[in-house]
Amino acid sequence: MRLNKYIAHYSTYSRRKADRAIQDGYVRINGEIETNPATQVKEGVDQVYISGKQVNPKSKYTVIVYNKPKGELVTKSDPKGRKTIYDSLSKEYRHYIPVGRLDFASEGLLLLTDASHVATALMNSDLERIYKIKIKGTITPDIEEAMLEGMVLEDATAGAHSHSKIKSMEFKPFLGYKIQKNQPNYSVLKVAIAEGKNRELRRFFAHFGAEVVDLKRLSFAEIELNNLPTGKTRFLTRNEYNALHKFIKEEKKKG
Repeated sequence: MRLNKYIAHYSTYSRRKADRAIQDGYVRINGEIETNPATQVKEGVDQVYISGKQVNPKSKYTVIVYNKPKGELVTKSDPKGRKTIYDSLSKEYRHYIPVGRLDFASEGLLLLTDASHVATALMNSDLERIYKIKIKGTITPDIEEAMLEGMVLEDATAGAHSHSKIKSMEFKPFLGYKIQKNQPNYSVLKVAIAEGKNRELRRFFAHFGAEVVDLKRLSFAEIELNNLPTGKTRFLTRNEYNALHKFIKEEKKKG
């Protein structure tokens, strides 16, 4: 296994941070400094250290569910001094990696894990994510058609962060949707999608002039928010872990 992949797989380092640590001379293999991220590592044979701390192959990992409230950023720190999820989470979860993002104004289910490879596999997956959304205005036939058929926008900046560099975007067909209320003032629906990156839902509805005023993630694959209070955490259930272990095992076979 490549050195950078080995570190990302068995520590909280991302692949990018692993590359940087290796190139900066903080990594040793069997006592010798190694600066090439592509160097091959034999699992169970070679001893790898980062800044004096050994990176051990492990099969166990922990995943928690956090019911993120509105008004928290999913980041370690904010230059503007705004509140982050780590201001609310227990210190024991300070090193946990969030699986994707929920923006400042969004709430609901956020997964965090102590294993980089688990976070990466889940973030890059096409597993179903379900959201409850409240928008201004009605759900028009054009909106329903786009949810069913998908669409490509050359200019998808409406609904995006002002500093986002992503302009064009492809929106794949939704996995499903259910309209719960459809009124001139506002409408409510549940949607199931396979990604949810880069404010995808806010951009999607903004294209039709329908501002998203509330967005809450209810589930991620087999893992559901259920009755977890806002601002609280829980561990996965046995069934949720079993489903996750199966998914990670299949992903490892792929690659």
